Amino acid sequence: MKSAVWMARLRPLTGAALVLLAWAILHGSRAVDPVLLPSPGEAFDAFWKGLSHGTLWADFWKTIVRTISAFVIALVIAVPLGIVLGASRKIYDSIEFAIDFFRSTPASALFPLFLVIFGVGEKTKIAVAAFGAGLVILFNVAYGVMGVRRQRQLAARVMGAPRWRVLTDVTLLEAMPQVFVGMRSGVSLALVIVIVAEMFIGSTDGLGQRVINAQMIFDMPEMYAAIFAAGLLGYVMNLVFIVAERRFVHWGGK
Repeated sequence: MKSAVWMARLRPLTGAALVLLAWAILHGSRAVDPVLLPSPGEAFDAFWKGLSHGTLWADFWKTIVRTISAFVIALVIAVPLGIVLGASRKIYDSIEFAIDFFRSTPASALFPLFLVIFGVGEKTKIAVAAFGAGLVILFNVAYGVMGVRRQRQLAARVMGAPRWRVLTDVTLLEAMPQVFVGMRSGVSLALVIVIVAEMFIGSTDGLGQRVINAQMIFDMPEMYAAIFAAGLLGYVMNLVFIVAERRFVHWGGK
């Protein structure tokens, strides 16, 4: 019984173990030039040294701050707009094309526009990430509000609930699972855009800048360490939202 429990707990690590095994085999067999593909041990050694003695933690923290700043801005703007759009089909139909157009446009294609508006600096990185994340959150909130079952809203009205109580106690609560989907997607997209912006928009810090600098001087262990840090950051952020959703939106799908 205990062994079965431990197997169930360790099962999520299977994928990571397979990736490390494949990595070690490729490195050991010299199928890829060892200069370009260091061993997992070398990469993780660079990661640990960067955190404990180097500047990796400072870059790690800078990327976190930019991502969270962009996400919060996107959340504050997109959630109210998404509620308005979801509650009014006429308004949604009127601007759906414009929103969907920009949502489908790669964020990297908008870098020049944001550079012209905000210049080279922190504002551009945060603004373009907030823009991309905001559109994802906006659509998910709107879809969540539009997908609320009308029977529950009608039942609340029949029992005498005012409009604002129907909105807060029925519509928003039932839309929350979809809102959390948008939040998870939005924070992941914000991280991706921030890292790409750090690579190409005049950064002196951040994980994206660390990756591109290590690649330019062929410090491959350092490059893989920075990539691992970025992946770990994205995984933890996603995990935080999964745990929060299970804790606070336990009625999803019921």
